[in-house]
Amino acid sequence: MHLGVNIDHVATLRQARGTPYPDPIAAARLCLEGGADGITAHLREDRRHIQDADMERLADMGLHLNMEMAATNEMVAICRRLRPAACCLVPERREELTTEGGLDVVTHQARLASVVAALGTDGVRASMFIDPVPAQIEASHAIGAPVVELHTGHYANLDGEARAEELVAIRKAARLAHDLGMVVHAGHGLTLGNLPPIVAIPEIEGLNIGHAIVADALFCGLKQAVADFVQAMRR
Repeated sequence: MHLGVNIDHVATLRQARGTPYPDPIAAARLCLEGGADGITAHLREDRRHIQDADMERLADMGLHLNMEMAATNEMVAICRRLRPAACCLVPERREELTTEGGLDVVTHQARLASVVAALGTDGVRASMFIDPVPAQIEASHAIGAPVVELHTGHYANLDGEARAEELVAIRKAARLAHDLGMVVHAGHGLTLGNLPPIVAIPEIEGLNIGHAIVADALFCGLKQAVADFVQAMRR
């Protein structure tokens, strides 16, 4: 299981003061030193954290870059120009603090199919960020998406029996996607505390984690925070 570290919130801290620091690209290097397999960055329409120049610099580093983005014409054009190794298509609303749920692939199949195909011609592997719902997985498969990333945010926000039920849904979704021949990733809201049951799902090949790692890094340093997650995943 590989780990992609989302560095958005290093950029959030920078943008809060409009300073050139902390530099998310320097953070990316530390993440890789800590054992991360790749870097994830979300270029939002409102540019609230990651900036275009950040994406340019990340694309020039030769690392495994996963560009999170909405399926807009602007973002598709940027992605096709930068040609990261992968992109993850996510829903996006200006008023949200963070991505609040999965992409509705069922409703937007035609549009998303064209985006997946266009990115594929430039060698970018597209992933659908979706809730663990069979219909969304089947629609993702139907449009030719090679990867799905299961949204674990609801799992992370629940507890007790409700969390256990959501975990069952994630397990079933991962198995269905795997059986359809898709690569399965997961992410959102994952911490060292809630990580073990997700890591135990054999069909999940990769995790994308950002906020918790950056938060832990305030206390133990970024390199060590990444290493702690890598150790937990291997355990």
